[in-house]
Amino acid sequence: MGLCTSRVAIVTGAGRGIGREHAISLARHGAKVVVNDLGGAVDGSGSDLSPAEQVVAEIRGFGGEAIANAEDVSDWEGAQRMINAAIETFGDLHAVVNNAGILRDRVLANMTEEEWDAVIKVHLKGTFAPARWAVAYWRERSKAGAAVSGRIINTTSVSGIYGNPGQTNYGAAKAGIAAFTTIAALEVERYGVTVNAVAPAALTRMTEGLGMGSGDEEQRAAYSPHWIAPIVTWLASEESAHVTGRVFEASGHVLAVAEGWMRGPSVAPVEDPESLGSIIDGLLAEARPNSGMDGSPGSPPQNR
Repeated sequence: MGLCTSRVAIVTGAGRGIGREHAISLARHGAKVVVNDLGGAVDGSGSDLSPAEQVVAEIRGFGGEAIANAEDVSDWEGAQRMINAAIETFGDLHAVVNNAGILRDRVLANMTEEEWDAVIKVHLKGTFAPARWAVAYWRERSKAGAAVSGRIINTTSVSGIYGNPGQTNYGAAKAGIAAFTTIAALEVERYGVTVNAVAPAALTRMTEGLGMGSGDEEQRAAYSPHWIAPIVTWLASEESAHVTGRVFEASGHVLAVAEGWMRGPSVAPVEDPESLGSIIDGLLAEARPNSGMDGSPGSPPQNR
């Protein structure tokens, strides 16, 4: 018996990398899994169902249950069809892992409108749309008197919660997902649904160009995507019912809770802007500096 026995889970972007590890871990722990993947390139272009089908074959090979799904998670009707596919195939839905993503990295001065829009659409709308349809299903179940144990697990990033040069589009989307997580958690708790997020650090085809895990085998092993799957599997289980609205960092180096924005040093309201210089300097002297990519206040940002 596994953590997720008889539970039904959707994992988006599950054909490769981190999403593949999520799908396989959930299946090994007894979940019936919808393996969603459009099968596009890192920049989101193209489509290919075979990566999702390969993961399904692997799951079925060890006795698990899974189906492949190629819906575009950022498409409103496509996201609804994906949710419906899980319910129609397996009879229910318990967890949605929003993992699909693309990269179009560029410094702000050179970024195009299309590069901005594409990344925001896949990450931010591609989290909202599946979550929205899943919550609508769980709300109706709750209103009908059924016991609901729903889980939404979103994928944010240290690039979004801490900041990384060259990724204003990606980081803004991921920061938005973190905010979406905390707000949605407040709204849906009454239906028996939790909403959490994971900020992974792993070596995948999306991150191989960033120099991550470029050292020896031990360093590369620490960035294996399989380190992310345990927290996601646990969050998808019934055991995690008391945890909601939180962001977790996960990698082969650390499992941590990321603490969100909170008020720092303060003074009484100031009416005269000419007096603000020394006041702001004083506040900043007392405040903790922003965190770097390692999550530590004052650590330097990653240079790209």
